Amino acid sequence: MDSIKNYISEHKDRFLNELIDLLKMPSVSADTAYSQDVIETANAVKEALEKAGCDITEICETDGYPIIYGEKIINEKLPTVLVYGHYDVQPADPINLWASPPFEPVIKKTELHPEGAIFARGACDDKGQMYMHVKALEYMVKTDNLPCNVKFMIEGEEEVGSNNLGIFVANNKEKLANDIILISDTGMIANDVPSITTGLRGLSYVEVEVTGPNRDLHSGLYGGAVANPINVLTKMIASLHDENNHITIPGFYDKVEELSTEERDEMGKAPFNLENYQKALDIDAVYGEEGYTTNERNSIRPTLDVNGIWGGYTGEGAKTVIASKAYAKISMRLVPNQDWQEITDLFKTHFESIAPKGVTVEVKPHHGGQGYVTPINTLGYQAASKAYETTFGKKPIPQRSGGSIPIVSLFEKELNSKTILMGFGLDSDAIHSPNEHFGVWNYLKGIETIPYFYKYFTEMTNK
Repeated sequence: MDSIKNYISEHKDRFLNELIDLLKMPSVSADTAYSQDVIETANAVKEALEKAGCDITEICETDGYPIIYGEKIINEKLPTVLVYGHYDVQPADPINLWASPPFEPVIKKTELHPEGAIFARGACDDKGQMYMHVKALEYMVKTDNLPCNVKFMIEGEEEVGSNNLGIFVANNKEKLANDIILISDTGMIANDVPSITTGLRGLSYVEVEVTGPNRDLHSGLYGGAVANPINVLTKMIASLHDENNHITIPGFYDKVEELSTEERDEMGKAPFNLENYQKALDIDAVYGEEGYTTNERNSIRPTLDVNGIWGGYTGEGAKTVIASKAYAKISMRLVPNQDWQEITDLFKTHFESIAPKGVTVEVKPHHGGQGYVTPINTLGYQAASKAYETTFGKKPIPQRSGGSIPIVSLFEKELNSKTILMGFGLDSDAIHSPNEHFGVWNYLKGIETIPYFYKYFTEMTNK
């Protein structure tokens, strides 16, 4: 294993160029205009797994985009690690806010990334982090340092809800059988403060539609006499939080886990500078639920946010109309014990009940998933902790994340496996936003650290 730094140094340029080629492929699963690009990206991932050393690779068709499967089985008696990742990416909009084209990757130095960062859609979420595992496998195979079996499952629909993944997993339990699942689709506190994500929030995503008159109306002739769907929608949305930013949906908090003072105190030990946080976002104050810190609000508390809102005339100039319809997309991040389908039903019942006369309301559920907490006393967590300690020189901090990876709870249910979340991105990497990037140092550090997880997990399992 001492050779890993030399191997990375020797192949650094190739590792970067291969990732850049992958990032040039606009695999936007949410937009059918990119369907062919998504398919081509799937083929590229399969080819990369073959070159890295997988003995078997498959393009597994689904009702949506394909899932790429690969495996390297060296001994059936040894433990098996299943690596999950995704090759699809978020839409790049708004394009005009990107400093460079989202699918023309460039490496630029920044204050946080003096060695440079790769700017491109998908750089951190999740192509860069997924590809770390491919290159880690390459190192272990080429240098005869693979200590156990490995399987890969890389999907193309994570950014649109992984609708077909559950069916695939349920139908392929034997193929996917493993001792531990490894995912890098999260982040860490800082480059000098490694951390392992031990909790994820669940998700409920809905779209709402408010309909008033049967057509757009002249705002002079009808204004003040007919309900304006846009006005109504904004009032309804505003009512979903009270003056303390507490969500007002009846029953919403019934199953929310309240952490003990001791647990909250442990969370508070993670380095956090409020002034730097505000400066990085160019805001003069934070905002959120009363009685909780910023780090608690974005990790252990549920939220409700409007992700998009539209209706009426939004083109250049003026058009004086009362729109017939208004729309919004709303996401709710949930904490463990909150069932996403139950929360979706509570939202639908409440939102429809608060609609005034003169409009009709339709709530369309999109997708969701359960929250997840992984215990820190498992062999998988201990192996990951030791791997970080080896390459970073310090023990990682266990940290709950505000993000959601709904399939993690699915994996435990269907495959009876725990998941270890080894993320190497930073909060500042702008995932889902313009100018998404991933540090060159972080990318290479992930490739260096992952093989140690295999080493320590195999040693601990075989004791």
